[in-house]
Amino acid sequence: HLGSVIAYFTSAKFLLYLGHALSTWGDRMWHFAVSVFLVELYGNSLLLTAVYGLVVAGSVLLLGALIGDWVDKNSRLKVAQTSLIVQNSSVILCGVILMIIFLFKTQLLTLYHGWLLTLCYILVITIANIANLASTATAITIQRDWIVVVAGEDRSKLADMNATIRRIDQLTNILAPMAVGQIMTFGSPMIGCGFISGWNLMSMCVEYLLLWKVYQKTPTLAHKSAKVEASELKQLNVKKDSDMKPAEGVQLIIEKDVAGSEPQQEKEVGCAARIAEPFITFRDGWVAYYNQPVFLAGMGLAFLYMTVLGFDCITTGYAYTQGLSGSVLSLLMGASAVTGILGTVAFTWLRRKCGLIRTGLISGVAQFACLILCVISVFMPGSPMDLTVSPFADISARLFENEPLPTIASPEAEMIFATGMPNLLNGSSAPANSDPEMSPEPVPLISVSLLFAGVIAARVGLWSFDLTVTQLLQENVIESERGIINGVQNSMNYLLDLLHFIMVILAPNPEAFGLLVLISVSFVAMGHIMYFRFAQKSLGKQLFVCHTPDPKAAPDSSPPGNTSTV
Repeated sequence: HLGSVIAYFTSAKFLLYLGHALSTWGDRMWHFAVSVFLVELYGNSLLLTAVYGLVVAGSVLLLGALIGDWVDKNSRLKVAQTSLIVQNSSVILCGVILMIIFLFKTQLLTLYHGWLLTLCYILVITIANIANLASTATAITIQRDWIVVVAGEDRSKLADMNATIRRIDQLTNILAPMAVGQIMTFGSPMIGCGFISGWNLMSMCVEYLLLWKVYQKTPTLAHKSAKVEASELKQLNVKKDSDMKPAEGVQLIIEKDVAGSEPQQEKEVGCAARIAEPFITFRDGWVAYYNQPVFLAGMGLAFLYMTVLGFDCITTGYAYTQGLSGSVLSLLMGASAVTGILGTVAFTWLRRKCGLIRTGLISGVAQFACLILCVISVFMPGSPMDLTVSPFADISARLFENEPLPTIASPEAEMIFATGMPNLLNGSSAPANSDPEMSPEPVPLISVSLLFAGVIAARVGLWSFDLTVTQLLQENVIESERGIINGVQNSMNYLLDLLHFIMVILAPNPEAFGLLVLISVSFVAMGHIMYFRFAQKSLGKQLFVCHTPDPKAAPDSSPPGNTSTV
């Protein structure tokens, strides 16, 4: 027994988990902290945070296909190590710049009429964006490629590994912001910057070593399909015959030979061709994604990002307007993490019982059924829904009355540092129920209770569905296209996420939140209808015949043929 325990803790699978846990912990700390730092630096306004969010989403949307193409064209170890170093170095550099700004902000304001400080803000957002792009490359190569190779031909092992990765994500989503929030609360933002920079430096060294160990323990990682030129992507998706000649198909080669086999190809390439290459890659990447047999499943997942029904700053801000305290929200976030982990357990069990595609169907039905509670909450007592109120009435009133923005020392700002939950929304400087003498009679909690009950319960189906589509992409996208297809999938996810923020900007007042809930549920429904169409095309008459598949073969997890589903 001791030998088996030691064997597990030294296995490639466990080392991959450990590396992912370290990487995700650093990521979550940084994503939370940078938003709070930007709020404090810019006079407690959300402007810099909004600009940062827009830049990040726009960059992944435009560059997702190019990042994926770079992942495909280079050796696995080179991609993993490069993205790891760029990501962590960017965060460390950002932390150092932020520390300098916190130390010398008054001096920077006077130099060159404040333009030097503005340049520092631009630098922080630019470098933080580079860190996010490198993080995207790391996620594609590790979670969409390395994990498939480490699992080998065993699809049950792949499903278990995917589920474990998601459990790590769920735990770090809650614990990492809380940890760094405590440090900033009892120390200072500058100490928080120093801690995050130090953590990323240490983590980078350990992760680098873990990647190398996993690479050594899994010899098949050294074998990768030859890189595919952008102009060939569409052809590969239209027809992938099993008996292709080596010159026509995808050849299996050793990675170390990839770099040395290209001198003849790099002869005379015109300047115009070099300029056009990224645009051609972008176009052909999206065409390749469109032609994938799992296109509708990927689109279904992307549509789930067009929602306000999650634990982001929008929903927590709405909760504050409805009288929920920070401690209650902390408990609700903890409950959402538990249901998310239950979703990963449900995924592995359902996949064994019913197969992969049917698991997605069952998960979709479960998620949508839970979200019906959110729809009901819109019409229950206590719901502020009133479409006669102008969405911008509150904003215009504040502008004309010259009301100050909330200060970083306000109760809700302290709660940000302590619990990791931003709530600087709607310009309120205290929770709705902070002063019972000044506030009107308490709002009935039945509406907001039903809303959060639906959101929390739906996460079981949400995470099970997410894992289903993730594994469908892993199993059905050929190795030479894994990077670019997953890059485009990330772009689609960010596009719908961006649309949901635009939707909130157009209707930011609590009275319109009920309408946003109804729109969100509609998009979730459309996403699951797309997935149902994919499942119908894949399984045909066997769609509702639930049987126990062979755990390794999983015959119903791969759609028949390889033609477009559109």
